[in-house]
Amino acid sequence: MAATSEWWRGATIYQIYPRSFMDSNGDGIGDIPGITSRLEAIADLGVDAIWLSPIFTSPMRDMGYDVSDYRDIDPTFGTLQDFDDMVAKAHSLGIKVLIDQVISHSSNEHPFFQESRSSRTNPKADWYVWADPRPDGTAPNNWQAIFGGIAWEWEPRRKQYYLHNFLREQPDFNFHNPEVQEYALDTLRFWLDRGVDGFRLDTVNFYFHDKLLRDDAADFRPEARTAWKPYDMQYHLFSKNQPENLEFLKKMRALMDEYDDRTLVGEVGETHHMTEMMGQYTSDGRLHMAYSFEMLGFKFTAAHFRKQIEEFFGLAPNGWPCWAFSNHDVVRHATRWMPYAASHDDLAKLAGGLLLSLQGSICLYQGEEHGQLETEMLYEELTDPQGIMFWPEDKGRDGCRTPMVWDSQSEFGGFSEVKPWLPIKAPQFERSYSAQQGEASVRAFYKDMLAYRKGSEALKSGGTTFFDLPEPVLGFARGGEVYCYFNLSNEAQSVALTDTLAADVSNNATVSGTTLELGPNGVFIGRRV
Repeated sequence: MAATSEWWRGATIYQIYPRSFMDSNGDGIGDIPGITSRLEAIADLGVDAIWLSPIFTSPMRDMGYDVSDYRDIDPTFGTLQDFDDMVAKAHSLGIKVLIDQVISHSSNEHPFFQESRSSRTNPKADWYVWADPRPDGTAPNNWQAIFGGIAWEWEPRRKQYYLHNFLREQPDFNFHNPEVQEYALDTLRFWLDRGVDGFRLDTVNFYFHDKLLRDDAADFRPEARTAWKPYDMQYHLFSKNQPENLEFLKKMRALMDEYDDRTLVGEVGETHHMTEMMGQYTSDGRLHMAYSFEMLGFKFTAAHFRKQIEEFFGLAPNGWPCWAFSNHDVVRHATRWMPYAASHDDLAKLAGGLLLSLQGSICLYQGEEHGQLETEMLYEELTDPQGIMFWPEDKGRDGCRTPMVWDSQSEFGGFSEVKPWLPIKAPQFERSYSAQQGEASVRAFYKDMLAYRKGSEALKSGGTTFFDLPEPVLGFARGGEVYCYFNLSNEAQSVALTDTLAADVSNNATVSGTTLELGPNGVFIGRRV
């Protein structure tokens, strides 16, 4: 087993959505050389690592989450040499590199699927999930696809259905086949040998399905009865979350342990028992970290945030979470939580202070450090299949994927010299990198918090002790020495302290004796005097 420094424990990872980060060749789409050109700005922010959403060869039906070649770079983004150059520069700046791995399913244009669908007897016939129809010709069971409709598609050459948990262009691999498992592990090895520091595993709880193809049950939650997506009306007992998943994760971890200082963070996509699953997936030699959706919703209460931390470490004291407030799949939190804002900047600073104080590792989404808002999209501007399918109940994910704005004075925001693949609108221009260079800016606050977290073992790895405070104030101590208080409202709050504290990082907060005055969206992080 190789040596490990556990650098990932308490680290901050910066998520890059490559299509929207920086365009270097003037085609309106971000690329790897563009990322390389902006690595100094990421290093200046003070993060430990970057995570790139998929950059592999793909028809882009789901913007790269439909891979047709796992061992090459899509020409849209550049070449393998461009990738190697980016990794080398990131490492020279002290930044680790994680890449997305989408191995639960492939593109239907992947050569293995093209072979698999051709007959029932070819060498790849059992590499994907195939099933006979019911006697009346309908699909094998009631499983629903996340992007709408049933999760099965008919293939006339085999006279069978194949499983797709997402788009029909994204057929699911059959992980019950040992050859598929070995192929997935070999794919990880290919990128480890190129120097990547780890992987973000997409839909890590989807790898295995129930071999008996039993129907999923109706979801028992009252809100499921009125869900706009049929997928959310089911309790996914059999289409995912199978026990075989846990054993395969051990194989993945064993591979990672052959290399120095590498890490796995898995996206656990689930409605039920999320925190319990995160703990299970990061215990007993499985993932290093589990990526949570629990803080990516609209809940914004002290009780909610406290519950996530206490539940996780209560259920999995030896596990490790990775928390995020925004990513490429959800409405940006600066928009989601606007009803609680005193001002845009104060809310953005509150969110940054809270997130970077939590026990676990942290993931920041590009533009979050500028307080970037969700872009309001028109239907005719959409590219996301989810938005196109479920409009207007759900407007899709394009609104959080619009390009980074580097220069508010440039026609296309300094992202490109031509019209970008998604529009940049006035509210987004206002949150540009160039406009965030002042001492009172959101970016400056994030830099202060990141520097403080990096220099504090208490924040990186210390335990959490919550204080019993009334809403809307959240208070806790980290490692018994760093005291953190947050006002999750747009009205001032007072907190009676048991000790006299001095601020290390704060916004809209003052201490007078043993009274802490938290202004609207106030943040206080400090120590005993």
